[in-house]
Amino acid sequence: MDPVFAYRMKVRDYECDTQGHVNNANYQHYFEVTRHEMLEKAGLSFHELHLQGIDAVVSRVEIRYKAPLIGMEAFECSVLRIERTGVKYVFHQEIVRLSDNAVCAKAKIEVVNLVNGKLAQPEVFDKAFAEVYLIHFD
Repeated sequence: MDPVFAYRMKVRDYECDTQGHVNNANYQHYFEVTRHEMLEKAGLSFHELHLQGIDAVVSRVEIRYKAPLIGMEAFECSVLRIERTGVKYVFHQEIVRLSDNAVCAKAKIEVVNLVNGKLAQPEVFDKAFAEVYLIHFD
């Protein structure tokens, strides 16, 4: 199955721990960068949305680490699919090392939408995803 969106990056040396592996917390950064790039491609700016009182916030993160990335390795972080349940989006993501196509990490990240600080339906995101990525939610 082709991913909904993919973004290529490279490990920076300062993201590694003393064993030379990417520190576990940095994987969450990679997943977030990819979601932000995906939104930008869909024509949405986190900053502009915030100025309008609309904030997408992470409510839960589950990451399974499979194989380590090390300094200067190139990788692709993908959004495999997106589900919506009520006001919650669930992003299924993975990181694949480009040199050998090894899956390094898989994530399930739940995001909710706040409008002026209150939980709300993610209509602006539904519309953007439908137009750019042809994703429709019930």
